[in-house]
Amino acid sequence: MKPEKLKNENIQDLDEGNKIRTVILPIRGMSCASCVNRVEKAIRSLKGVLQVSVNLATESASIEYLPQTVSIEDFKKVVRDSGYQVLEAEEEDLVEKERRAREAELFQLKQKFILGVLLLTPILILMYGGSFFEKNIGLSREGNFFLQFLLATPVQFWNGWPFYVGFWKALKQKTSDMNTLIAVGTSAAYFYSVLVTFFPDLIRVEGVMLDVYFDTSAAIIVLILLGRFLESRARGRTSEAIKKLIGLQPKIARVVRNGREIDIPVSEVQVGDLIIVRPGEKIPVDGIIKEGYSFVDESMVTGEPLPVEKKVGDQVIGATLNKGGTFRFEATKVGRETFLAQIIRLVQEAQGSKPPIARMVDLIASYFVPAVIGIAIFTFFIWSLWGPSPSFTYAFLTFIAVLIIACPCALGLATPTSIIVGIGKGAENGILIRGAEALEKAHQLQTIVFDKTGTITNGKPSVIEVIGFGGFTKEEVLCLAASAEKGSEHPLGEAVVKRAEEMGIRFLEAKDFKAIPGYGIETLIDSKKVLLGNLKLMEEKGVILNNLLIEAERHSSKGMTVMVLSVNGRPAGLIVVSDTLKENSPEAIRSLKRMGLEVVMVTGDHERAAKAIAQQVGIERVLAEVPPDRKAEVIKKLQSEGKKVGMVGDGVNDAPALAQADVGIAIGTGTDIAIETSDITLIGGDLRGVVTAIALSRATIRNIKQNLFWAFAYNTLLIPVAAGVLYPFFGILLNPILAAGAMAFSSVTVVSNALRLKRFKPL
Repeated sequence: MKPEKLKNENIQDLDEGNKIRTVILPIRGMSCASCVNRVEKAIRSLKGVLQVSVNLATESASIEYLPQTVSIEDFKKVVRDSGYQVLEAEEEDLVEKERRAREAELFQLKQKFILGVLLLTPILILMYGGSFFEKNIGLSREGNFFLQFLLATPVQFWNGWPFYVGFWKALKQKTSDMNTLIAVGTSAAYFYSVLVTFFPDLIRVEGVMLDVYFDTSAAIIVLILLGRFLESRARGRTSEAIKKLIGLQPKIARVVRNGREIDIPVSEVQVGDLIIVRPGEKIPVDGIIKEGYSFVDESMVTGEPLPVEKKVGDQVIGATLNKGGTFRFEATKVGRETFLAQIIRLVQEAQGSKPPIARMVDLIASYFVPAVIGIAIFTFFIWSLWGPSPSFTYAFLTFIAVLIIACPCALGLATPTSIIVGIGKGAENGILIRGAEALEKAHQLQTIVFDKTGTITNGKPSVIEVIGFGGFTKEEVLCLAASAEKGSEHPLGEAVVKRAEEMGIRFLEAKDFKAIPGYGIETLIDSKKVLLGNLKLMEEKGVILNNLLIEAERHSSKGMTVMVLSVNGRPAGLIVVSDTLKENSPEAIRSLKRMGLEVVMVTGDHERAAKAIAQQVGIERVLAEVPPDRKAEVIKKLQSEGKKVGMVGDGVNDAPALAQADVGIAIGTGTDIAIETSDITLIGGDLRGVVTAIALSRATIRNIKQNLFWAFAYNTLLIPVAAGVLYPFFGILLNPILAAGAMAFSSVTVVSNALRLKRFKPL
């Protein structure tokens, strides 16, 4: 494929003589932050590259470049030379190809882990039941070791092969990472055990055959494979989010061409086409209504619960749902120009711009591993030259002891055990955490941004208050209003009918029903002329409200919707409808403030309604009337102030902001897109889950730091002992058996400390 024809390319023309192009390359094979750094460094080394951002979570590289200087083929070449793969696919096939590649990777990791467990189990039985087998079935020590060798070898070289590959990649780049630590540590234990098994006479100590460490090398590999499987499964959902966004768009559009109505694929719709949309159908593309009237549910895009009235001249958005009558509209934006396509692009850009998380263990390993290897080699030569006889044996034993004491069992367990327990505790409390990155980032948050509708509120209009006037009781007002609205598809009418049904009110027969677009309805009930609608309707029909007008304006000033009822030209009452707060929203906001977090609310709703809700929950900073495509900009602005920002939302319009935020938190009762784009999902929609997630993150990170301390405390303190610094003074030499014991003890300490997280309780 030629670079000029790559379909997932976004070209920005700065001027006629100079073009800057942006391309997103899907890359496979990255496993840690060091991999990200290597790929970034390789691409950045090319002349003509202006900016590059490699994202481990999305497994892609976003590159800005000058096409007259460098080509996409150059990018592919340097990525491959670094030891990674670039997916080749057309745009429409790319998501599917990424999904298949991810599933293949997960299947392979799962397969390796299961086989590893099956082989590790008998190794452990042989290791710790050796005396039993020797006494009862006559299995010699040599035979026991040989069986362990047969079982451990496939684990070492088939299950552990990815670590050797990673080690080789790091070595070629003259660096080290977790793969280096795993490869060196397990290889030391394995090959030392092979030596003991097949050449025991070379390294006997006082005539005694030494022990083997096949269980150590195999256990490390199996446990770390499990961690990588869980991490890979958790992070590989970004393509699914994009795929679901694409799936929102209908596949077929009914257009008028040459005077005939025909159904064509949406991809063939052209600007200027006249499109027909019937009740219950999705709107295929963006456009302007030319004929007809309806209510359109735009909640999939805007997140707002009330369907919006649409008449001639109004704009409609592709992928939204027509809830009312049939209308015709002229297509104004198609393909990549539609609002939904822009949302998809914003999600892709936000996800691609996320910096890779700094892996503490990899950072430490980059210094620790070379130091340990250097100490081991130095120790070997010192003992070879100046050690007691047999000097080579002592040199080899101290060399192995240093490597085994630095074996990454505890280090490899330090982070994943805490993460696994932390994620498990989250699930117990109704919080789905998408892998270690989200859990690691949440503790750093300083500002929490909440969407309003469906997040802080329930997202559905409800009758808040009914007021009788002019001799009419509340029950009579509700009866007449519900009877008039019965069968209505308007959400306000549905709220009135629902409240009447809840109160057991008997409906009356309504005749001559007439909808007055933009105002309300008119009907006859028991020969009485009934009007139900807004203040404009009453003014239009000459209904004088008197004191009822003051009451109506009082509720309107609080951001509530007021429906006025009149009977035979006289005011009869008010029905106040509003979105209601979720039960635990105020408590959650108060808890976040107590934790020292700034709380902000952002919404597309008008300022009066937004401030009314914010006042009820105790939020001081409110950003109202923010269009869907600007919510991500709000997050960027807060981040530019140096803040770590969390976003809590539930709608498709929240997806770019959720992706842009340092941590995106989705309400589980919201849309699938918001959930797929987020880092954390609250299953039940209770905002107290945000508090719990942050508290759990803080507890987990604290636990990880403790684990890393203990993982290094034993090893680091005992490395000099293993090297033999105490031998000249006290005759103490740490042989590999004691080194392995210290390593095992540090592992037990780390795991025990991680299990303390099980006692975590929500605030």
